[in-house]
Parts: sequence; structure tokens; C-alpha cells
Amino acid sequence: MYFANLASWTVFLLVVFLVGSHGSDHPCMRECVKGAAPMTCEYNFKAEWYYSMSKACYDCPINKADCGRPHCIALNGVERPIAVINRMLPGPSIEVCHGDRVIVKVTNRLENNEGIAIHWHGQHMKNQQHMDGTVMITQCPITYGSTFVYDFHADTYGTHWWHAHSGLQRADGIFGTMVIRQPAVDDPHSGLYDEDLPEHTVLMSDWLDEITMQKFAAHHHDNGDNKPEAMLINGKGKRAKFEDDGNEYFTPREVFSIESGKRYRFRMMSNAITFCPMQVSIDNHKLLVIASDGSPFEPFETDVLLVYGGESYDFILNANQAVGNYWFRVKGLGDCSNKRAEDLGIVRYVGASNDDPTAPEQYNADDPNAPENSGVILNPFNTKASETEIPISYLNSTEPNDVTSERVDKKIYLAMEFNKIDNYHFHDPDYYPIRSTMVDHHLYTTQINDVAFLHASAPLLTQSRELSPGEICTPETLATRNCTAEYCECTHVHEVELGQVVELIIVDEGVTWNSNHPMHLHGHSFRVVAIDKLDVSTSVEEVKALDEAGQINRKLDRAVKKDTVTVPDGGFSVVRFHANNPGFWFLHCHLEFHMEIGMSVVIKVGTEDEMPSAPEGFPRCNSWPHTNAPPPPTCPPIVTSGATYTTTGNTNAVIVLSILLMVTNF
Repeated sequence: MYFANLASWTVFLLVVFLVGSHGSDHPCMRECVKGAAPMTCEYNFKAEWYYSMSKACYDCPINKADCGRPHCIALNGVERPIAVINRMLPGPSIEVCHGDRVIVKVTNRLENNEGIAIHWHGQHMKNQQHMDGTVMITQCPITYGSTFVYDFHADTYGTHWWHAHSGLQRADGIFGTMVIRQPAVDDPHSGLYDEDLPEHTVLMSDWLDEITMQKFAAHHHDNGDNKPEAMLINGKGKRAKFEDDGNEYFTPREVFSIESGKRYRFRMMSNAITFCPMQVSIDNHKLLVIASDGSPFEPFETDVLLVYGGESYDFILNANQAVGNYWFRVKGLGDCSNKRAEDLGIVRYVGASNDDPTAPEQYNADDPNAPENSGVILNPFNTKASETEIPISYLNSTEPNDVTSERVDKKIYLAMEFNKIDNYHFHDPDYYPIRSTMVDHHLYTTQINDVAFLHASAPLLTQSRELSPGEICTPETLATRNCTAEYCECTHVHEVELGQVVELIIVDEGVTWNSNHPMHLHGHSFRVVAIDKLDVSTSVEEVKALDEAGQINRKLDRAVKKDTVTVPDGGFSVVRFHANNPGFWFLHCHLEFHMEIGMSVVIKVGTEDEMPSAPEGFPRCNSWPHTNAPPPPTCPPIVTSGATYTTTGNTNAVIVLSILLMVTNF
């Protein structure tokens, strides 16, 4: 069994179970007790293409009970193809205790034969790097009809999630929640809430009315729209209207039940696939925010919380208002504001009616006095810090300082931009270069340091020595190229030594669009030591000059720990991490379209010799033929009628020739 530290795990209780949407029917969903034996929790995932509002839904939503039938994925009433796990959206929830062993058997039944991998977002996978689930970085794609078993320890506690990390499958529905709970004595905030229930886990998604590839292809190869039409809360929303006997019906929204006088811990994640910061508020209630990306910090009370793609937040809701129904508002900003994409859940007090709240539903993006736009805003969108707009970097972690507060061994500047360049995937320089097409057909390429990331032909973690020359590039190999004048793409790798403290200064230059990029790092958490917006636009040169002049104020004492951070347009975020987990770790924008065409790099921590060996029989893949493949096995000579034919490369050809000779002699 593949685990470097397996010997330290002496007692396990094996649990094999098919899990429901919130994991509440799985035995591993339990109270976590200090000193109790860890459990082994097994899950079966089947990936397939499916359809919303299918025949499994019968008369949904005219008969709302039908919307809850098995295999009915009603979404917001809009029919479209969806990619799913176990015919659920979101997929099965994994809720275990810190230190449990998690085994997930993933079977690929996606009918169009595409490969898949599942990433366990937020789990660092130390000593189990091959389980990270990142296609062509830590593993080959799981091919159609085959099965891959992820087997790892839940070592990173807190609120996390899982999702497909291959193609556009996350955008079409392959995602779900993953909560790693601690014993109450280990949770610094356990005294602040009364209930931590699986039904108060909130997974938010911007959502398209059509299959994602349709929008992706139209946007990148023509002038198609890439803006989302809707928002989903735990896979539910209100959009399509149904009529029967003169009455109007809509699919049901998500309802969160609370009891007056109690305090509830909510766990919330954003599966944003487009440039869609999500503005969260609950009518007439404050949010006491206590953690992000699994890491706790000193409680902060806010009226509004902004959540960016890939981020998670925990907050406490005090049920201290009059018994009734209140809107749980999720409003999309950025590209989501183009079509006023939002949706609402309902916070329903025990004893309240089953009616919708009486407060208006409408989108109030332009009204600064609307409750959801006013008051204190935590983690603001592309604005400078103020008394009412508080960056996450201002908060104080409850976890002790570590080596990142003491030193920096390597500093890396990463400049992000939409570049106007002839990316031959979308602008052939001979037939339709970007400068000869109409402005509304321009495709600006998302790049880091003027380089678009291109996945290698084989997984870096297991087969990096087999890659063809030139596939991998580094800052050193790129030094002779002018990537501002010519399109550059490669498997872009930054190398750091094992044990170094690395500081990333991530700059969103903001020249082309007023956008935003939430950056996610695999394999590590980092300390967020600075976030600032400088102007409408900036440059990495300007930020370097500020840094050299000592004008970037870093918060090193009790800096918040995260694995995903927003980078304001025309500004920067500075993060530090201790590179103590050897491997190839993806660092990328967590917006699907941005990542898909190049806004990523790989951080290589340590040398290949310092990385764990692949489990026995681990899948391999590569181009064929390729020059750096290990030599084929040598077969013994084949003797026919006194003639000897030695296999020197193409064994099959020699065997065929030998058979022909035998037939001739016969």
C-alpha cells in the first residue's frame, strides 16, 4: 500500500458506503473525538454525461416533490447536458475527521471517451503526492472505461472541496464538498457556535445555460458570449418558468433551517468558472467569519463577504432575529453582472411559514444603499482597503507563526495579463492574425510573465525525465526569447529547493481588462502577507520598484494562511510558503477559461530524487514515438530454419517475419 507514513497508522475502521449529497448518511460523518481511532472511508464515484430536468424528474417543478426524486437534477429548470458523479450535482459530499483515510474509486463512464482526474482541493498530499489528481502533472487522465483509486489521508483539516481537474468538466458539474472536521478541543472556535451541520455546507457556482464547450469554442474562435446566465446554490436555483393551468412554477431554491437562539457554523465554497466574484450576505444578519481555505483566524464580523473562485470560508450565523424567512443572497460581480447572474437561498427559522421572504429579490448592483451593498465588506473586489472594505490580509491567524515570518530564500515575481498576441490556437498569424480581425473577434491570451502554460506530453511527477527537449521551460531557458513580440507557450516551471521559504509577488497588470484572478497553489498553504490595489493598471516593473524601495508593507505576524488568494486588478498579492513538500505543484488562476488557455505555472519543489517514487503499477502515458522513452525490453532471439533474427526495436515486425518464414519453409 502506497503511503510513506503508513506504519504510523496502526488502527483503522474500514467503511465502504455510497454517500448522499451531504454525506450525512455515511458512517464517517460523525463527531470527531480526540484520541479516537481514525476510520477508513471508502467512496465509489462514477463519472458520466447526464441531463438536467431528465425523465427522472417526472412532473418537477409542478409537483415539487418530484424535484427530489433519485437521479432528478433539476438545477434551475434549464435543460442542458451535464457532467456528473453518481447522477448528483453537486456530487457526493466527503465529510470525515482529521486523520481519516479516504479511498475514492473513480470510474470513468463519460460517453465521449474523454479522460478525467479528480483534485482534492486543499489537501496538501504530503508523502502522497501522486493522489493530487492533476492531469499531466501528477497523473495520466483516467481513460474511458477504466478505474483509478485515490487513497490518501485527510491531513489538512477544514472546509475544502473536490472537483475535476481535466478539461472543462468542473464547469459542467463534476464538483462536490469535502469537509475535514477536528475534535472540538482542537478547534479554536468551537465555543462560538452550537451546531456544525452538513446541511449548512454551501457550494456556489456560476452557471451556463448550455454546455461549457459551446461557449468556450464560440468565445475563443469567434466572438461568442462567455458570460454566465445564472448562479446555483448547492445545485439549485430559480430561472426557467413552467406553466400549468394558468399557474407559474419554478424549481425549488436551497433552504437552510435554523432555530431561534442558536449559533450555526456555515461552510461555504465558490466553484466559480468565470470571472465571477460572489458577493454573499444574509438579510438582517451579520456574518462572523472565522476561517478560510481550512485555516482559522480571529473572528471578524462583516455585513458582506466576497468569495472568489476556489476559495472557501467558514462563518457563524447567530439566529437572533424574529422568526421568519430571510434571503441568503449570492450576487455575481465581474462578468456575472453582465447578465445580472445571482440566486438566492432561504434562511428559514423553525416555526416560520414555507413562504418566500417578503424582501425584494431584485439585483441591486447599482444601488450603493441596498443592504447587500452597504456596511462592512470583507475581501473586497478590486478596491483599495478602507475602513469598510477590508482585505483578507488584514486579519490575524490563530495558528502560530512559522518560518515564513522569519526569512525569504527565494522571491518570484509573476505578472498576469491578457496579452494581444497571435496565439496560433485562436489567431493564425498567416490567415487571421489578431491585428487584421475585427475588435470584437480579438482573443487576448491569458499569460504569466508573457508565457502561456501548455501541459507536457507526460505527467511531470512520474515521467519528467522522458519529456522531449524544449517541452519544459524555466525563466533561465526563456531568457533568450522575446515573448512580448512572439507567442510563447511551454510547460512553465519555476524551481525551488526543498526547505526554502518562497515569496510569490503576484501582479495583475490590468492593462487590457478590469478583471481579477484568484490564484490557487497545490501542495501547500501560504501566508497572505500583502494585498494592494495601486491604480487602474500597473506593471511588474512598478511593483518591483516599490518593493526595492521598501514601500510594500508586509504583515508577517500572524498572517492569514490560505491556498487561494485574489489578486486585484492593477495591484498585487504577496504570499509566502515553506517549500517542505517535494513535488511538481500547480499554481494557476482558478477561473476555467483563464487556466485552460495558459494562466498557470508549476512550482517544482526539490529534485526528482527527493520526490516519492510512484506506486507500483501506477499508470503511464506519453507521446509515441518519442526520443526519451526508456528502451523496450529485449526479447530472446527467435530461431527459424537455422536463421537467427534478433529483436532490435520492432519486436512485432520480427515476429511477423519469422512466422512468414516458417510458413514458407513448411
